[in-house]
Amino acid sequence: MSTTQRPKLISIDAFAKTVEDARIRTTSGGIITLICVAIVLFLIRSEYLEYTTIITRPELVVDKDINKQLDIHLDISFPNLPCDMISLDLLDETGDVQLDILQSGFQKFRLIHDSNGQVTNEILDTDSQTLNNDISLYELAKGLKDGEQGECGSCYGALPQDKHQFCCNSCAAVRLAYAEKRWGFYDGSNIAQCESEGYVKRINARISTGEGCRVKGTSQINRISGTLDFAAGASFTSGGQHVHDLSLYDKHPDKFNFDHTINNLAFGSVVPEVKSTHSLDGHKTELGKKAHLFSYYLKVVATRYEYLFTKKATIDTNQFSVITHDRPLKGGKDEDHEHTFHARGGVPGVFFHFDISPLKIINREEYAKTWSGFVLGVISSIAGVLMVGTLVDRSVYAAEKVIRTKKDL
Repeated sequence: MSTTQRPKLISIDAFAKTVEDARIRTTSGGIITLICVAIVLFLIRSEYLEYTTIITRPELVVDKDINKQLDIHLDISFPNLPCDMISLDLLDETGDVQLDILQSGFQKFRLIHDSNGQVTNEILDTDSQTLNNDISLYELAKGLKDGEQGECGSCYGALPQDKHQFCCNSCAAVRLAYAEKRWGFYDGSNIAQCESEGYVKRINARISTGEGCRVKGTSQINRISGTLDFAAGASFTSGGQHVHDLSLYDKHPDKFNFDHTINNLAFGSVVPEVKSTHSLDGHKTELGKKAHLFSYYLKVVATRYEYLFTKKATIDTNQFSVITHDRPLKGGKDEDHEHTFHARGGVPGVFFHFDISPLKIINREEYAKTWSGFVLGVISSIAGVLMVGTLVDRSVYAAEKVIRTKKDL
């Protein structure tokens, strides 16, 4: 290298060297050095702990699985309403109505109060289930063909029978026929089919003993916003309207209400360690009001949990936020808020209005810092502490020098 190039390189040297003989070591400098070393070790340890810490980082993406069906896990108790009087229906935004989906994945359990006040669960016998709307009225009340011999039970004026077009040979057929006419069925008293099948005796016995009901199970629904409703009496559609037969519910003014306890409500796979996937668990309502409507507005968001280690499988589930609301069917001024007026009308029951979000949250496990971030953090910690230590040492040395000078005077 030529001599003309060396001065240029020397002029840009950022690491100027000090002469060894010009260095002065002091006691205060040694103390500051020990303090700096301790601080550096502490900062390095903190950087390492942060580097090895596993965090969950959320990411919001468009849900591409919107066409897949959604699992719903439901466990709800009604302590003041017999199972025979509860129907569970699903109405979605497409206009489709699924009546009595209790028969597609859910079971009813009778809540029986014994003499000691304890409540026992007993599965409801299959002949006590609500109307099966998968069977049409015309199949259930099929009439006799011309010349065909057989029994043709009375439909009590609900269907034409002058030529045996329809025959109500079962209690369920009469109930469907009454539903088609929008007639109140009550408890089926004085209807021969219901009396002979023991329906009247059974349902009145359960009403008199004050039985409750627990609905529990898992089913699949489409990923479309809609309403899941528990209401009193048999449900049916007539004239494009979704209605319920409330005759028996209204017959006893001093009995029945929709007080309830939500034991579990979850969409998709249940993740026990994540409370947000089932935020209504344990929710209890006890108002004791007969003509009352309870509404839950759910915002359901698809959620995926991706774990750092392959030992844990990826979990696809859903979490939801909820807004609760209840109102009396008679409407009028709210008891707690004098400036709030409720609408009048409706059906007593518990309604879950769910809205399916088109977005998905991906909770991905990862280390809090990358390897390069860890190295950079360590170097920055060392350099920063040494720089501050140098400034403090110079300040202390200058102060000591001033003090010694004054003493010498």
